[in-house]
Amino acid sequence: MATGARHTTFSILGSDVVVTGNVSATVDLHVDGKIEGDLKCANLVQGEASEIKGAVVAETAKIAGLVDGSIEAKTLVVHASARITGDVAYENITIETGGKVDGKLSHRRHGAGAAKAPPPLEVVENKAMSQGL
Repeated sequence: MATGARHTTFSILGSDVVVTGNVSATVDLHVDGKIEGDLKCANLVQGEASEIKGAVVAETAKIAGLVDGSIEAKTLVVHASARITGDVAYENITIETGGKVDGKLSHRRHGAGAAKAPPPLEVVENKAMSQGL
């Protein structure tokens, strides 16, 4: 008998699960399977045999498998078995000996969200140039 999902505090994608498409969860997520798409969740725990091919956004991410894509997390733990190919934005980071990151590491200040895009450029006529000076 199934229980109500609204009382669940975490979800699990088992090692035999392959998801093609984006995954979004408001709860914590433990991934042992494969995801081919972007992943957004509260907190992520990735198993050693897991593969994520897409962007990851989480408050806390504990990576032990393969991530081929960017990661944005307030707290990031890269375990010794982890292999990350992509840019990483973090507030706090721990990389265990043997953990591999091939990409740009960007530190975010405490409380800073995703970087806001700069305002669009505006063309302003130079009065001196328009008057032929």
